[in-house]
Amino acid sequence: MLSTIQASAATQYFLDLEHEFGAHNYHPLPVVLKKGQGVYLWDVDDKKYLDFLSGYSAVNQGHCHPSIIQALVEQASSLTLTSRAFHNNLLGIYESYITEYFGYDKVLPMNTGVEAGETAIKLARRWGYTVKNIPENMARIIFAEGNFWGRTMAAISSSTDPSSYRQFGPFMPGFDVVPYNDLEALELAFQNSHVAAFMVEPIQGEAGVVIPDDGYLSGVRALCDQYNVLMIADEIQTGLARTGKMLACDHENVRPDILLLGKALSGGTLPISAVLADDVVMLTIKAGEHGSTYGGNPLACKVAMASLKVIKDEQLAENAANMGELLRNELLQLESPYISSIRGRGLLNAIVISHPNPEAAWHLCLELMQNGLLAKPTHGDKIRFAPPLNITKNQISDAVEIIRKSLPALDHIK
Repeated sequence: MLSTIQASAATQYFLDLEHEFGAHNYHPLPVVLKKGQGVYLWDVDDKKYLDFLSGYSAVNQGHCHPSIIQALVEQASSLTLTSRAFHNNLLGIYESYITEYFGYDKVLPMNTGVEAGETAIKLARRWGYTVKNIPENMARIIFAEGNFWGRTMAAISSSTDPSSYRQFGPFMPGFDVVPYNDLEALELAFQNSHVAAFMVEPIQGEAGVVIPDDGYLSGVRALCDQYNVLMIADEIQTGLARTGKMLACDHENVRPDILLLGKALSGGTLPISAVLADDVVMLTIKAGEHGSTYGGNPLACKVAMASLKVIKDEQLAENAANMGELLRNELLQLESPYISSIRGRGLLNAIVISHPNPEAAWHLCLELMQNGLLAKPTHGDKIRFAPPLNITKNQISDAVEIIRKSLPALDHIK
């Protein structure tokens, strides 16, 4: 448990440096990592771990994938940044590649996932004014309760989590919230003709891997069509093969009007995000009206293409579907009284911890760390299990054995 973990001198040195000189806006596990390869991580004491977080699904292709690293190194030695003041010889090639890959007319490249979300909102508002003819400054964007798409002022203005928004107001106007997985509430919100878009995660990751009912996403699509509202799918965590399909929306054959990608778009090497849409939406923004110094930089373009190629070449979506089913089945066989539910799709999974101590999930993650598996709680009692998508059957079995070995530690927590 936390009180009995003794950090090594090397680990403590780095923990102390961060504590003294860094902002205290994170609460990480007390492990200091120095190396990653495939599904494994090593700390500064050379202890080896199974990574069951994957950088919040940024490392779908596995740590330091050789093809992605080769693309990174080759491009970094040639040209890294031009800004969008000039053209470069990779941007158009990348734009052609990713739009064909996902079937959209245009892409707007950005850096972080939250920038992609901000970009989508700007596009939706502009479309609302110029195409839907919403009166100026009256556009509404609808979000789902429990959403999480970042920490910017716009992102926290749509949040229903007090830890995200408390004492950071005033907030962005024009945002409304409806319950997740509730088509009736969504249709009621759509009665307002000023609604430009509904932004939704196909599976709510940060909320604890909350999976909506079958038919929810197709129902969202139908309502958006009926009421002339843009569907924005936040696939930054659920996309790129994580859930067993290339996109989580693919499970219901739904095509959003605006698709947001990030995280594993770089294989975990640098911040890359993308906003995909057709011309009727994307071309509402003109020159000088939106941009980013690093957006579409040649290094990002080269890495993103390599990252996307790995996903298809190595059939990571298929492996995620198969290994995710295996993981959930093996977790069920543990029959632990401390696991009240197991849920997930593909390799985006979570267990809900049942224990009178509200910190039990944190304590279990510390025990998992001690036994060689890294995972992190979310929303108190939930632990997300999301390893790299190239994980094997034997590695799944190793992970479940570590979980089985660690669960009895909860016997000793009051």
